[in-house]
Amino acid sequence: MQTSQFLSQIIEELQQSVGLISDEEAEMLMTSILESKKVFVAGSGRSGFMAKSFAMRMMHMGIDAYVIGETVTPTFEKDDILIIGSGSGETKGLVSIAEKAKAIGGKIAVVTLSPDSTIGRLADFTVKLPGASKDQTDSTYQTIQPMGSLFEQTLLLFYDALILRFMHKKGLDTNKMYGNHANLE
Repeated sequence: MQTSQFLSQIIEELQQSVGLISDEEAEMLMTSILESKKVFVAGSGRSGFMAKSFAMRMMHMGIDAYVIGETVTPTFEKDDILIIGSGSGETKGLVSIAEKAKAIGGKIAVVTLSPDSTIGRLADFTVKLPGASKDQTDSTYQTIQPMGSLFEQTLLLFYDALILRFMHKKGLDTNKMYGNHANLE
């Protein structure tokens, strides 16, 4: 197969994923973000990169958003929300972060393949995304892609769709958001 054929298959897999994401769960996440004082995101590996891009876009919209582990991340408090992106919901470092956030009393959301995971049980609510686990042995969802690629791509697109929903709800457009874009580049 040629590269363009693989790309077409990836896009087809992503298109199939769209109908498997709950608008109700997405709306609950969006509402919780808008009701929170600060938003914190976390993820490991490629899911962490997706979380960072989500935090960046929230900042562009004027939301106080932070990435767990960065040197400029402030204190997590009761009026805040922690959003964890984790396919398995079992990554030890993320479980530890979720346990700590739970003890503090803030809200926890997880975007995951596995709502019944350890992080899923700690979370106040979950958003289930379709995809295959990294080893693809325990999944009914089939993909040609390696490891967690489909989940990670869907996670990025889900976060971008939430941003578009925020923009629509708050009457923002790209030009208004650009005012919060980095200007020392």
